[in-house]
Amino acid sequence: MIGHHRSTAPIGHRGFTLVEAIVTIVLTGILVAAVAVFLRVPVQGYLDVQRRADLTDTADNALRRIARDLRQALPNSIQVTGGGSQIQFIPIKAAGRYRETAPGNSLDFADPVDTSFDVIGPGVDIAAGDFLVIYNLGITGSDAYAGNNRRTATSTGAGVTAVTFSGAQFPFASPARRFQVVGTPASYICSGGLLTRYWNYAYGVTPPAGSSAVLASNVSACQFAYATGITAQNALVTLQLAITRDNETVSLVYQVHVGNVP
Repeated sequence: MIGHHRSTAPIGHRGFTLVEAIVTIVLTGILVAAVAVFLRVPVQGYLDVQRRADLTDTADNALRRIARDLRQALPNSIQVTGGGSQIQFIPIKAAGRYRETAPGNSLDFADPVDTSFDVIGPGVDIAAGDFLVIYNLGITGSDAYAGNNRRTATSTGAGVTAVTFSGAQFPFASPARRFQVVGTPASYICSGGLLTRYWNYAYGVTPPAGSSAVLASNVSACQFAYATGITAQNALVTLQLAITRDNETVSLVYQVHVGNVP
């Protein structure tokens, strides 16, 4: 007699059939595709906003850095060249007032061998290699770039109150008895999609030279403009910068007022 074998496996432990698995995968795929359609626009919108914010932040930081440097530039030292793609200036490191009359060590502009003076008020910090500039007008005969009114400081240290320099006497006195301590020139140049700052290059040298640092990449447009006021005692610098990435362009314009009273 042939016996019958009855399965003792619990009904609740039965696995999925192949058809059931395929149906489940298909339905899951349909749901994922439907959800993706609804999420694509918000996600893309978020990515677009984030990209614009990054581009704006990059351009804003770069222009703020330029504006800060220009406000601290030697009066009448800002120069725009390269068709508006380059701007050069001489940064001021310290400034003070020189003594012009006795008592004390005064600076006698009529004396060609007088190369020292006392500082009126707090002393100034002077490092090796720094220069002194008096009454820079940015014109022939009074141009710090040409060296007419720029002399090498020979007294160095912190809080210097007795200043000495080498070279000939300064050609012109400052009506306000001002002098500035400067180093070497600095420039911002837009070229090859980059906005780069150059410094530590000698007078008379045209950048790229010296030390450099990139402020912004993906630069698609860049324009500098310099306009003096009616009295030439102030000037307006206009800075335009556009940055493009992933077919998205952000353009910013800054205007910087600078004083030109030497």
